[in-house]
Amino acid sequence: MKKFVLILLMVLLGQQSVNAQKTLKVWVVRHAEKLTDNPKERDPELSPIGLARAEALKKYLGGQQIDSIFSTNYKRTKSTGFPLADKIGINIKTYTPDGQKALVKQLLANASGKKILIIGHSNTVLEIVEAFGGVKPIKELIEESDYDYIFALTIKGDKVSVKVDHYGALHHSKE
Repeated sequence: MKKFVLILLMVLLGQQSVNAQKTLKVWVVRHAEKLTDNPKERDPELSPIGLARAEALKKYLGGQQIDSIFSTNYKRTKSTGFPLADKIGINIKTYTPDGQKALVKQLLANASGKKILIIGHSNTVLEIVEAFGGVKPIKELIEESDYDYIFALTIKGDKVSVKVDHYGALHHSKE
């Protein structure tokens, strides 16, 4: 019996070691274009261009087998992820903008081997990239034009690589 318990313990510890080495893949985007006709509106819907960009995000990530989508609790962020969530049949999980570091810590501890989409804002997206241990690939996101960036992070152990791409209608020339 002692031999069986010892073997079981070794197998379980070995499995933990294997799981710890699995790659976490995270895509981080800013919400798509929002309606701007009422400057007093604090939680606007997506504009028609933003709705098209949300569809483009679905197309861009549709073959990636995303496990979870995280969004702040605003119409524009949730609506950016909804077409993809609907296509793959999952619910969008919400986080608070000031809770992004806690979200990252939770994902690093518990999401090894998963594929995650995080939707944020112009002032949080690059902070999320840095919270994962990545280097900011661009200086900043400009408020009214930078909706087409998508940051792909590959995290394995303490190694983080960050790739920049664009999706949907381009605001930028390819770097």
